[in-house]
Amino acid sequence: MQIGHLVFGLAGLLALVSFMPPLAGRLRLPYSVLLAIVGFVLGLIIHVHGWAPLVVSDFLDSLQDFEVSSETFLFVFLPILLFETALAINVRRLLDDIGPILMMAIVAVVVCTIAVGFSISAVSGYSLAVCLMLGAIVATTDPVAVVGVFREVGAPKRLTTLVEGESLFNDAASIALYSVLLTVLAGGGTLSTGKVFYSFIFSFIGGGAAGFLMGRLACSLFIWLRGWPTAEITLTVAVAYLTFYISEHYLGVSGVVATVIAGLVVGSSGRTRMSPATFEQLAGSWSQFGFWANSLIFIFAAMLIPRMMVDITWMQILLVLLLFAVTLLARALMVFGVLPLLGLTRFGTSVSPAYRVVMWWGGLRGAVSLALALAVTEQHNVPYETRQFIAVATTGFVLMTLFVNGVSLRKLISHLRLNQLTPFERTLRNQAVVVALEELRGKADEIADYDHIGSDARAKVQSVFDATLASVDGGELAQLSLDEKVSMGLAVIAAREEELFFDTLKAQVVDWRTAESLLARAERLSDAVRAGGLNGFKSAIAADLRYSTGFRLSLRLHYLFGFQVWLRSELSKRFTNLMCKRSVAQQLIRFAEKELQPLLGAEATGIIIDAHKHRLELLQNALQAMDLQYPVFAQWLQEAYLGRMARALERIRYRDMLSQSLITGEMYADLVKQIDLRWNHVQKHPPLDIAMSARGLVGHVQLFEDLSPEALAAISKLLKPRLAVPNQQISMRIGRSRAMYFVASGAVTLHLPDGTAVELGTGEMFGEMALLTNTDFEANVTSLGYSRLLMLLEKDLNTLLDRDPALREKVETIARQRLRALTVWQEFESGERQHEPLPDLK
Repeated sequence: MQIGHLVFGLAGLLALVSFMPPLAGRLRLPYSVLLAIVGFVLGLIIHVHGWAPLVVSDFLDSLQDFEVSSETFLFVFLPILLFETALAINVRRLLDDIGPILMMAIVAVVVCTIAVGFSISAVSGYSLAVCLMLGAIVATTDPVAVVGVFREVGAPKRLTTLVEGESLFNDAASIALYSVLLTVLAGGGTLSTGKVFYSFIFSFIGGGAAGFLMGRLACSLFIWLRGWPTAEITLTVAVAYLTFYISEHYLGVSGVVATVIAGLVVGSSGRTRMSPATFEQLAGSWSQFGFWANSLIFIFAAMLIPRMMVDITWMQILLVLLLFAVTLLARALMVFGVLPLLGLTRFGTSVSPAYRVVMWWGGLRGAVSLALALAVTEQHNVPYETRQFIAVATTGFVLMTLFVNGVSLRKLISHLRLNQLTPFERTLRNQAVVVALEELRGKADEIADYDHIGSDARAKVQSVFDATLASVDGGELAQLSLDEKVSMGLAVIAAREEELFFDTLKAQVVDWRTAESLLARAERLSDAVRAGGLNGFKSAIAADLRYSTGFRLSLRLHYLFGFQVWLRSELSKRFTNLMCKRSVAQQLIRFAEKELQPLLGAEATGIIIDAHKHRLELLQNALQAMDLQYPVFAQWLQEAYLGRMARALERIRYRDMLSQSLITGEMYADLVKQIDLRWNHVQKHPPLDIAMSARGLVGHVQLFEDLSPEALAAISKLLKPRLAVPNQQISMRIGRSRAMYFVASGAVTLHLPDGTAVELGTGEMFGEMALLTNTDFEANVTSLGYSRLLMLLEKDLNTLLDRDPALREKVETIARQRLRALTVWQEFESGERQHEPLPDLK
């Protein structure tokens, strides 16, 4: 086939499908169903087009010459469709329902395969292996058909996620079963349950691991391509195809699962690694790719239908009807039987009856099933009767799901009222209309005055406002409970918080690592609000201020071995996160005052604002503790933060000047380069001085005053600097050795056994009693803030006191003053109130 002829045919198809979306809307048909009709018609007329004009005849000739194989569907179109759908899915929402999704994607495929295999084999002359092969082919819900229909009918987001997730993952189970059964049919093996199970597990899990690694590799490469949006988007296309092909051809695992997982990883993590301009273009670009692939795969698959149905018999028509009924029954068993039982366990979530009905009826099949059936017809070592039956049965079944389930799905969703707003959402919508129109009515009057518009035209415009306001019941808001208003307002605020954090990334105020952390925490906060309302919000902000696992590990390593690099990095990240959250919290309070109060009323908004003010206070306290401990470092971070803000504002200003033609494109490019040079220093990782050399901190301890430089140098070698964070409990044992501490800066609280507490500040010591008296007394000590401590192990204390008698006298004097606390502890332990002899100091 000549290249020009091929390009002409493809261009003609693209021109044809470009008119399908508006036509489908007018006919009120799902887009995929209309594509199937058009493809079927083209498949009929390409063989009898002698009547057509020259251009049309050449176009039909080019379609007739297309060699559309099963590999064309699987390796050209399927990766794009899977990757595009995975990019658009919210990973956290997917994980919320991962139990029912995997159950429908794995168990339902097996149940459908077995049900079809045994039922069709029982009433026909075909072998069990052939019927099981047919069951595996028709068990997979096609992501093209399902996703397309659900998006068009406006299904709820959670329902869409459930069905999309199932359609994305069940291809792996179906193809794993299909591959084993095809080998059996071709005479290359025997049917073995163990072999099928092993192939599926290896294919599914291996594909998931391969996709995760490919997705993470792509996210790391985005950093190298930042600033080149076209290159970044091109890399995502390459990732989709490379992941699919490498997994299938080299690793022998599921390319479907690998591509889906890679798309989920890029969609969730890639947005922080890409340049700000890229992620905004990415969705639009992949939407276009998906439209092309979706349209062409359905056209090509439908064009094959006449050829695959040419030898159909009445017996096979009856078998297709039986196949349709059996698959519906098998799916009903899973959706109405197993799915509710799964919801009772910790592995599942509750799915409403209306959702289950749509999931049952919405299991459409499409191009994937046709491609697998086509692959069977291409296996010439499979008997012709088997190939013909599978092709006919699959094609007839796919047509029934599209024209019976697909056409009626819109009416079913409308009948169940799943495409309507909830009463609460409808009330909030109406309130939004009232607030917006009241504001716009005044602005319309201002425009009329400014442009000298006549009173008649003005009155007609105002009548539209009046009629709309009269049709909306603005009093519905009063019917909602206070808790409902607060929960909705907090959900709106949480969504706004995610947007603000993403805006800080786009403005390059923070780097991608910080943005990734901030967005993840914002998503967790949103989940907590959805699950628990105000109480969930309070619990989430308390958890948000806790130290991360990485921070605690770095602090532990610092205590044990004195490692400082990791701790320096963790403290820097915490400081930057706190600053960003404080800035966003202030913006959210202003947002609530301006935007939420007209919608929810003063009382609910006041509760929301108070909750965020409390959060702001907690953030302020956490930042203040670090400011007091590290004033130089804090000032540096604030300077860097303000510098990034100034850089972002400067970029925006130059972009506005370019859009107003005040500067040329060349001038703008030069100015952007100057901005990057001018503010390059704010990109550097801020230094954190926690070196805390013992020699430098010894001077802060009053006990060591008046010692000679030689004595201070000797002491410095024995003392180990340590950092304690707020509310951290300070261990008196390091391994098998006991330790005492000197407070170089900060403060700690000493909790005594009798319930009293003593605060010790800079220059004081603690933990010495157990060492000097050789008792088991161990103080319970927590840090009040960020405290710099000097740790001295027991053996080092003995060495130090033996070396310097004057220092021994000072330490023992302080110890005697604290022996009363030890006496209290002894009486507390023994339960007696009599005075015991004081232990001798060593």
